[in-house]
Amino acid sequence: MREQGFLLKGTEVFEGDAVEVRSPWDQSVVGTIRQASRERAVEAVAGLDKAFATTRVMPAYERQRILGEVAGRIAAEKERLARLIVAEAGKPVRTARGEVDRAAFTFRVAAEEATRQGGEVLPLDLLPGAEGRWGMVRRFPAGPVFAITPFNFPLNLVAHKLAPAVAAGCPVLLKPAPQTPFSSMELARFLLDAGWPQEALAVLPLANEDAEWLLEHEDRLKLLSFTGSARVGWALKAKAAKKRVLLELGGNAALIVCAEWEDLRGAAQKAVTAAMSYAGQSCISVQRVYVGREAYDDFVHYAVEHLQSLCVGDPMDEATDVGPVIRPVDAVRISEWIAEAREGGATVLAGGNCNGSLVEPTLLTGTQSPMRVLDEEVFAPLMVVEPYDTFQEAIAAVNSSRYGLQAGLFSCDAKEIFAAYGQLEVGGVIVGDTPTWRLDPMPYGGIKDSGLGREGLRYAIEEMTEPKLLVVKLD
Repeated sequence: MREQGFLLKGTEVFEGDAVEVRSPWDQSVVGTIRQASRERAVEAVAGLDKAFATTRVMPAYERQRILGEVAGRIAAEKERLARLIVAEAGKPVRTARGEVDRAAFTFRVAAEEATRQGGEVLPLDLLPGAEGRWGMVRRFPAGPVFAITPFNFPLNLVAHKLAPAVAAGCPVLLKPAPQTPFSSMELARFLLDAGWPQEALAVLPLANEDAEWLLEHEDRLKLLSFTGSARVGWALKAKAAKKRVLLELGGNAALIVCAEWEDLRGAAQKAVTAAMSYAGQSCISVQRVYVGREAYDDFVHYAVEHLQSLCVGDPMDEATDVGPVIRPVDAVRISEWIAEAREGGATVLAGGNCNGSLVEPTLLTGTQSPMRVLDEEVFAPLMVVEPYDTFQEAIAAVNSSRYGLQAGLFSCDAKEIFAAYGQLEVGGVIVGDTPTWRLDPMPYGGIKDSGLGREGLRYAIEEMTEPKLLVVKLD
């Protein structure tokens, strides 16, 4: 059992309520973290505002050095960090190691991007009377960032807030997920050890009402970067007044598998893996699959076969593919949604049972609106498979969701690929793979209820900076 305080001005502060963090696997106490008060949050914001005078002029080579040093530290402590993720997030250890690798990569790319923030020169002698004028555009850091992160990637999604902020020269107040604060604290310590100014980073577990109060009342916070549920994200945006807002929200990721796709078994295995990894607790986990009717029966056979081969159990076991969901109450919710689908006429092809926080990998068919397993973000090891007759029917089915994060397509038909690219209402279309595929530098984000703006290092840096024009008259 470990006890930690919150991080303020480089100091670990032990005051406020002690909040227990419990293992999703067996509900044992991983440790306790101190919850910061509203007054301490205001103090942190004042420190960020003061530190901005330093970070906004910090040279690119120094920001690059700090970020590179953190990347190396993450890589060097891979196994310890992976086991910490297992303990507080319940993520299977092999998957946790992959997250650590991604976090190190995120910081390495941010280090490179810190030196690539160029600009452009504009000719302005375009009309009579504008002779001798030219313009220059550069990006400048927006100011202190308020970052709020979720439980499901407690290291890498925190990296996606901190790394671009450092690259841009912005101080950060981080509110980590209450279920997984310890990974965030480790990453923050790495940054401070590498030389990021102490007042330019605070990690404060805050009550939700205090976080909302900050957004409404603290004008010194210039940008909100939030990753989490659509309900909470849009509610926070409504309270953010004139602040810039970056939202990476929920999804209901869909995959289209055309009947002509040759490797149907491979497509089914990829879909199941992408649906069940980390118990489906990712906003781009495959939730809906639409398969050309001629291939539907074979796809379902391969999917059930692969699903039943998955190992469900202790996340610390090297053999485990699917571990627990984050809280027992979430397993109860998932069970209720499955029961609702059954009562509405859906068929459970495999799985469907729960044992504590463990939810069996589940495959459903025969679903229809307004079943929540089809319409809402289920955040569970659950996949819906339905047949379609025409490609336009499949596109319409994907677009019927209020979410629009990413979609996948298994097709080699150029017309289908470009029809999907042009018509699917999502932030990204992944061809030849599932919508769960993501490389950290690529622009990542959605439309509709799935968010606002883009993450991915260069794109997040642009969100955290403001373009400014300089016009010069030479004569």
